[in-house]
Amino acid sequence: MSETVLVTGATGFIAQHCILQLLDAGYQVRGTARSDGRTQEVADILAPHLSDQARQRLRQDFEVVAADLTSDLGWDAAVAGCRFVLHLASPLPSSPPKDEQEVIIPARDGALRVLRAASTAGVERVVLTSSVAAICFGRDRDHLFTEDDWSDIDGPNIGAYERSKTIAERAAWAFMDSLAPQSRMELVVINPGLVLGPLLSREWSTSGELVKKLLERDVPAVPDFEFAMVDVRDVAAAHLAAMVTPEASGQRFICCIESHAMREVAQILADEFGAKGFKVPTGRLPNFLLRIVAIWDKQARLLLPEIGQSVNLDNSKIRRVLGLAPRDLHEMTVSMANSMIQYGVVTPRR
Repeated sequence: MSETVLVTGATGFIAQHCILQLLDAGYQVRGTARSDGRTQEVADILAPHLSDQARQRLRQDFEVVAADLTSDLGWDAAVAGCRFVLHLASPLPSSPPKDEQEVIIPARDGALRVLRAASTAGVERVVLTSSVAAICFGRDRDHLFTEDDWSDIDGPNIGAYERSKTIAERAAWAFMDSLAPQSRMELVVINPGLVLGPLLSREWSTSGELVKKLLERDVPAVPDFEFAMVDVRDVAAAHLAAMVTPEASGQRFICCIESHAMREVAQILADEFGAKGFKVPTGRLPNFLLRIVAIWDKQARLLLPEIGQSVNLDNSKIRRVLGLAPRDLHEMTVSMANSMIQYGVVTPRR
């Protein structure tokens, strides 16, 4: 079997960083997108960030094919001849959906479509991108969370996204349990926190809204939020390590650094970019004002359940088994901000 890796959701933030690292490591990569004809578009984004050797191989070692999470069409062809699959494609809403099934169904059914096609094609290992959203939501935050923990989909203050990630990951593990004993396919799951780090183009992820809103001073002060964050380059490195590390088979891995307050992110941005014309807010926004803002700001509404919440996540397993040494908060924050400035996503206000 060739050293070909399928990466689903090839137009996405994390997926493109995975593709970069795969190409630089010498793999052939096939990506998926919901529509056909995206190969050149994605290749143009990747090319400036590749090593010279990988850039020369880009034309013959990279393609994007059409396959949609909501349809069976295209998946058998997408996985054909692949040794590994990195399944990253999953809906990430920027505001609460009117019907949570709009998020849950494609996340769950899409994961199962990919796993079924991979099993039929004889894929050796699938690495599934889940989230800490499947670990610590709908529950009291009264202990150190590990990979043995699961979010409670019937618990209080759990949103559609957190339900979708939990349901999709549980469905993936249940599918693996249903395979015949002679099946050789393996599953590994990566559970990232809030993903920061450098953009590769003008497109930014939903998680990038945190840095964008602060740089643009969309809020007069900073809400009382804490996040377990991680650099996108470390998330990609974790996927590649999970793909080839024998001991990773059948395991899930929390992928983040310790939790940090949103005000810490704001202070880093103010210190680094204040002299460049970005008037980043660093004061604390009272909770009652955030609730008022959330009346018209759907993104703020998405975060309301997390006001004043903190979470402690144990990342020792991913360090020990996959050898990940994650970047710190300063590096992931500054690199994201610099790339947003570079691509014109944000500009200083006059």
